[in-house]
Amino acid sequence: LDAAAISPMDERQSAEAELLRGQVVFASQSAGDALPSLLGAAGRLEPLDPGLAQESYRDALDAALTAGLPPSGAELRDIAGAALAAPPGPPPKCNGLLLRGLATMAVDGYAAGVPLVLRALTAFRTQEISPEESLGWFPLAARTAFDVWDFHSATVLSTRLVDLARARGALSVLPSALLCLVSNRVLAGELDHADTLIAQVRTIGEATGSRRLVDRVALVTEPWRGRETATLRAVDAMARGTDRHQDPRDGTLGSGHWAKAVLYNGLGRHEEAYAAAEQGAEEPGELGPAVRSMAELVEAAVRSGRPSRAAEAARRLDTPARASGTDWALGTTAMVRAQVSEGNAAEALYREAIERLGRTDVEVTRARSHLLYGEWLRRADRRADAREQLSTAHVLLSRMGAEGFAERAWHELRATGATAGSRRSPSSQVPS
Repeated sequence: LDAAAISPMDERQSAEAELLRGQVVFASQSAGDALPSLLGAAGRLEPLDPGLAQESYRDALDAALTAGLPPSGAELRDIAGAALAAPPGPPPKCNGLLLRGLATMAVDGYAAGVPLVLRALTAFRTQEISPEESLGWFPLAARTAFDVWDFHSATVLSTRLVDLARARGALSVLPSALLCLVSNRVLAGELDHADTLIAQVRTIGEATGSRRLVDRVALVTEPWRGRETATLRAVDAMARGTDRHQDPRDGTLGSGHWAKAVLYNGLGRHEEAYAAAEQGAEEPGELGPAVRSMAELVEAAVRSGRPSRAAEAARRLDTPARASGTDWALGTTAMVRAQVSEGNAAEALYREAIERLGRTDVEVTRARSHLLYGEWLRRADRRADAREQLSTAHVLLSRMGAEGFAERAWHELRATGATAGSRRSPSSQVPS
């Protein structure tokens, strides 16, 4: 690139070189530092190559979100506004639809953009897209699927992306693709499957001499396993930013707060979970770790005697969940609202959560709904009903390796007077 900069180039070649420079900086150094080159290239390419300009705006929006720019901030709105004003690119139309949906979220709010994003994700799943287009667009599409609560799209796209990156030897794409798929399999309750992916992550880390990816994967897996030392080690490594590739502004800091909140809620240490979740939920947007921290904040606030804060957080989570409208979203907000409700209203919400989440593959959240419902029933002195829910939770959580939450279910089950058996070897029979 430096050699090209001093060679004669026409405007298109110069713009393409600027785009490539931004992509290299984004992939290897800093998302925030890549933004000027990506935006500059996008503007210059608009009259020359609308398709390449569209890709430039895609990378600029991706870099802005990765760098931790507030979803409601002026800088992100400016980037999104430029993307919306740019001429449309060539087919496939799902590319432009995804870009328009994300940009609309930034300019007009989450609720305005989420229907466009959901349509784009459906198109990515169902349309024939070339391998080159897939490698360019699937990374952002797969990550965005989590933000709009579309678990089916997240599963399909992250799986296809990993397979394609392996087949094509796309080593610049494979690490983030593996991280996305690990996150997906953990939420599906398949920690054993995640372990096979983690082995590949470690191999990549050893080959590149960087622990960044290994630490990021640990943020996803270790809290669910209830492993405090391993979780805190990963959180500290990401917070220090000692790896030369680490962008100190990126979303891993928020992910670290979320990871600690999950860990401590699972271990029943709700004061510590509350402190972590409060930090993780500070960002006001509906994308990324902040919204995930909100669910942890509600549970921690309820259990630590902060009902007003719990109710406020539940309302904040409910807004994007209803805008999405998927069973994952509506099941999660039902689980959260149940915790700040009483009597028949609470019970109806717990049942709704379990029913909706049962129509998805998000087994971790379904298992937690059974646990929370069982704990609520035990406090209401409905021991037989509590045993049924807690037994289901214990089996599910133990089977998936979520040891902290499984231990919590085991203690609650014993408190009902049941003979809970082994903490680690539950019955394989799960009530439907």
